[in-house]
Order: sequence, then structure tokens, then C-alpha cells
Amino acid sequence: MSGRSYKDAIHLLNTLQSNAATLEAVKASGGRISALGIPQMVEYLERIGYKQEDLNSLNVLHVTGTKGKGSTCAFVDSILRHTRPGWKVGLYTSPHLVAVRERIRINGVSLSEELFAKFFFDVWDRLETNDQRNPSTTSAKPMYFRYVTLMAFHAFLTLKVDATILEVGVGGTYDSTNIVPRPVVTGISSLGIDHVGVLGRTIGEIAWQKGGIFKEGVPAITVDQPSEGLGVLRQRSVDLKASEFIIVPLAPEISEARLGLAGAHQLTNAGLAVLLSQKFFELKESVAPQKTLPASFLEGLKDARWPGRCQTVNDPKYPPITWFLDGAHTAESLDCCIEWFVSPSAALKLKGDEKSTRILIFNCTHGRSGSSFLGVLLGKVAAQLQLHVSRESFHSFFDKVVFCANVTYADGSFKGDLTAVSIPADDLALLKSQQELAVAWASMVPTFPKENIHVLPSIEHAVRVVREEARRGRLVDVLVTGSLHLVGGLIEVSGLSDVAL
Repeated sequence: MSGRSYKDAIHLLNTLQSNAATLEAVKASGGRISALGIPQMVEYLERIGYKQEDLNSLNVLHVTGTKGKGSTCAFVDSILRHTRPGWKVGLYTSPHLVAVRERIRINGVSLSEELFAKFFFDVWDRLETNDQRNPSTTSAKPMYFRYVTLMAFHAFLTLKVDATILEVGVGGTYDSTNIVPRPVVTGISSLGIDHVGVLGRTIGEIAWQKGGIFKEGVPAITVDQPSEGLGVLRQRSVDLKASEFIIVPLAPEISEARLGLAGAHQLTNAGLAVLLSQKFFELKESVAPQKTLPASFLEGLKDARWPGRCQTVNDPKYPPITWFLDGAHTAESLDCCIEWFVSPSAALKLKGDEKSTRILIFNCTHGRSGSSFLGVLLGKVAAQLQLHVSRESFHSFFDKVVFCANVTYADGSFKGDLTAVSIPADDLALLKSQQELAVAWASMVPTFPKENIHVLPSIEHAVRVVREEARRGRLVDVLVTGSLHLVGGLIEVSGLSDVAL
């Protein structure tokens, strides 16, 4: 091994990514391949020197859901840190925006490059040294997400955290995070219907997967869900012997609280976070919930940050530019995004007599229906304009639209942490997905000027279009959405890390 720097760690980590063919095989298997995930993950954990029971000492709050799970985790993290400032609180989330080390945080701060490299090579060396495994089912090294999950467990155990907020990667039942024998409390955010059409699953099947994080003797908490999903979750809590099944009640106090995360949908996530935190302190410290929220809870809600989600960033280098960042990658999350953006607090905010030039930068993951996403976007823009009694037309709401690949730089290269091998090569070379988006936009908005529809090969190209507009002396409002990888790449290219992360 040539070196052991952060850059070396990222290079090796990227060799563990699943390519497009592998991802398609998992999807085609209907989850059967994923079913091997738990025994394999336990095997990897033991190979790096831990037993499953060791994970109980992390005092885990385990959270899943189709949408809002990351925001819920951010609220919980902030509440715990404000309530117990002397604690060491671990937070594990995915994906990252700019740097992989964002996924593993201690007291709200990403692991340093030095610590990330240390924990990466600790795990790497232990797997190399202890190669006792079932070779018919388990590879020498786990794939990307499993590897980082192992790193997170190793880091949190080594640093002796007092509490751990653990966000599920995908699903729940077979997710790599689901090997903690006894978390303190489990929670489920909103079950969306987006994946039903994409993966051919019912809301009940999705609920069954999510409910797989319930554990015997552990409280199971969920926000209100569609009736079919709620029924399945309730039954899962019985089958898995959860100590109680709680549906988050409507709390006027939360509705009146100031939230650090924008968007009306965050009220639901904040309510779940509050109940998870209350139950955690009740079980760990015998602190009964108060009739009114403690000041530390309210401060935690107010100070919560979750970059790249309904986030407004003023560009420090190009003051005329305001970036509106939301990595919405499902139809329902895109609906929430537009509800936030097309409102008096964002794009409809009065700025004197000058009207801002509005630019949409959009991309969506390979395999998703881009045209249907654009239909959701345009339909919601129209509905929001009507709601706010605006004279604008949804046809001309955006002045320019940019469909670009998630490639970071104009020379075709990726930032190391943002390297993606899951994009099919022919799709990337021909900009197939982006061309399809452009055609769909032109058909949905036939009056839109063709010269203002851009198909571009990189995020850096898209940033150039925005900056050129700003150089003409115009105010520019830019909505960047459809992909968290797109948002992360834009933060990197635009030099917004210091103000956005």
C-alpha cells in the first residue's frame, strides 16, 4: 500500500462501489440479494474484532423512512447535544454532500481527514488480517456503504460516544445498520409512495421493510402513515415484540416552534425527533416527558442544520446569486421542495423593483422517470403560484433550465469523494438522461425558448451559465434539485462549503 492519507483512503473506498450492473441486479432480485446483508454484516463486524452485543453500548436511536429520516436525525442530534452539552453524540447518515467524512460526525462535526484515514485503515487492516469467512457468500471486503457503516461503528466505539443517531441507508430489514441487537428506541419517518411505481412494491411491502428495525423490548415510534402502511407497521411491532407502538401526536407546541430546517414538512420530522428524544431520556435517565417542551429541546429544534435540504445560500463570491439547494430525489420530496421554493420566503420574496432571473438546475438518478418528475415540478409550481395569488405563469416561472450530469468538473473528472461508478458509461457519454429531460421539458412547456434549455456534461458547466448571468448585473435565484449528488457537486464547484456545510 503506497500511502495512508485521506486521499489514499478515498481511493480505496471508491474501489468498493457497486457499478451500474450490480445495482440493477439487486433491483431485479426483488431484494433477495439484500437478504444476505445481515449475516454478512455480522461476519464483517466480527472480523474487525467486535461482537453484535458491543453495539448496544452505543445507545442507538435508529431511524428509517422514505422521506425525512435524515432531517429527523439532524433534529435528534441537535436536541441531544443541547440537552446534554457534556455528552459525546455520534451521528451516522448518508449520503454525503461533498466529503465522505460528513457521514460520521461527533457533536455535529465531521470526522477530520486524519481521523477518517485512521479509522478507514484500522478496518482495512483488520479485514486483511482476519480473512476467516464463508467465501461462498461473503467477499473479502464489504461494498462501499457497508464499509463506511463498519467504520462508523468502529469510530463510535473507539471514541466512546454517549449516544448514537443511526440513519438507515435503504429499507430497514436488510440494511447494514440493522445489526444493533437492542437500540434504545426506533423511529420511522414518512412512508412515501414514490418507490411503489419504480420498484413495483406496495406501500405495505415498503412498510414491512421499514418496520424491520423494530426490536424486542424496544419502543417503536412512527409518524402518521397511510392506513395500509400503518397497519403493517403495527403488526410488525407485534411480531418483533416491540415494547410499545406509538404514533406521533399532533403537537401545537412544535407548530409554533422555530425550526432550523425550512419547509412545512419539517414539522412532521421535528415531532418525530422530539418524541424519540423524550423516550430516549426516559429510558436512559428516567426523565419523564414534561408537559411543555424544555428550553433545550426548543433550542435544539431551532439550531438544527441539514445541508442541501431546503437550504438557502447567498453566494459570498458572486453576491447577485442566491442558491436554493434541495436534493429532492423522489416525487414526494420534490413536491415539498417546490412548496418551499415557490413561496414568499424564497423565490416569491420581494426584492424591490428588480425581478430576479430564475434558473433551474436539475438532474435525477438513472432509472427514475425524469419526465414524471418534471411533471410533478411544473404542476406544483402552478399550484403554488395560484395559492399565493401570483400573476406569474408556470410556463415562464423559470427563465432558464439546465439539465447536467453529476460529473463534478468540466474536464470530465470527479472530486474524489464524489466519484460515482454507478452511472452507465453510455448514458454519461451521450448525456442520454439529460437529453431526455430536455425533450420532456420542451414538450411540457412548448412556449419555453429553446435557447434557454441547456444540456451540459458537468456541474462546472452549469455553474458557468449561472455566473455569466450574474456578470450581466442581474439578481439570480437558482434552484438546484433532483439529486443530492448534484447538490453536493455544486457546493464543491461553487466554493460554497464554508457557508453551506
